[in-house]
Amino acid sequence: MRTVRVRVPATTANLGPALDCAGMALNIFNEVLVAESDEDVVVVEGEGSQFLPNDKTNLVYRAIASVSARIGIRTPSLRIECRNNIPLSRGLGSSAAAIVGGIVAANSLLNAELSTQDLLDLAVRMEGHPDNIAPALLGGVVVSCADKRRGVVAARMGVPSDLVAVIAIPEYHLSTEKSRAVLPKSVPYEDAVFNVCRASLLVVALQQGRYDLLKTAMEDRLHQPYRSCLVPGLEQVIEAAIGSGAVGACMSGAGPSVVAFCVGEERKIIRGVGEAMSLAFRDSGVSCSIMVAKAADAGALDNVEQ
Repeated sequence: MRTVRVRVPATTANLGPALDCAGMALNIFNEVLVAESDEDVVVVEGEGSQFLPNDKTNLVYRAIASVSARIGIRTPSLRIECRNNIPLSRGLGSSAAAIVGGIVAANSLLNAELSTQDLLDLAVRMEGHPDNIAPALLGGVVVSCADKRRGVVAARMGVPSDLVAVIAIPEYHLSTEKSRAVLPKSVPYEDAVFNVCRASLLVVALQQGRYDLLKTAMEDRLHQPYRSCLVPGLEQVIEAAIGSGAVGACMSGAGPSVVAFCVGEERKIIRGVGEAMSLAFRDSGVSCSIMVAKAADAGALDNVEQ
């Protein structure tokens, strides 16, 4: 029986000021295995296994079904195995990984022959925004936006191989919906300009390896100040990371995780940044775990086995 295996990276979106348009793939991976079967079976292992559904409401199944609908066929009976390493509802792209994993697996298993652009558009339609979807699909650092004529436009940059991400992951879940609900419908003009300047600087800093610019380039006024009420100690954790040697830090995606970037693999600095972030969260009454990752060059499209 033919089985398709897809490995999908975690992602950290926004990178500070680039709200809803920039993201980086990380080398923390979920695996999705899909095979035709006599009956529908969904198995979830690892992160979120006690919360995620094991029926047709599972997001991976729904993503597969969206490919079936796109090519005009009925979804066959399937055995779906989800082996999850990406923390659930922590701002590391777990929902994007599920969607992308299901869509890429279905494209292969069903011989759908959808293009990369088709897959990107279909996945973003399910997720609602491209910042996690694009790097999960394509790998690397991706800047993306919606265009009424062309669909989702995505531009991929090379992987900053000398950056190490130190991630402080609070021990509570925060849904994207709740995190988006606190955002204002409008912002002051000065704040919009502030973020445009820093988002532009962010792209240049990553492209040119100007990590001395990241502290400034990762500053934000569009979403983190409003979301800080949902993440106790957010500002203090970011300050602690930078004070301990990180070149930049921000909320990861919609939170509650915080990601800090270090240059090189000096264990003393990486450990110090993680300890400082953990202590700052603890001082705000929040327990957290620390993960260390690097940017992932390969997205789900590069990780398909049949």
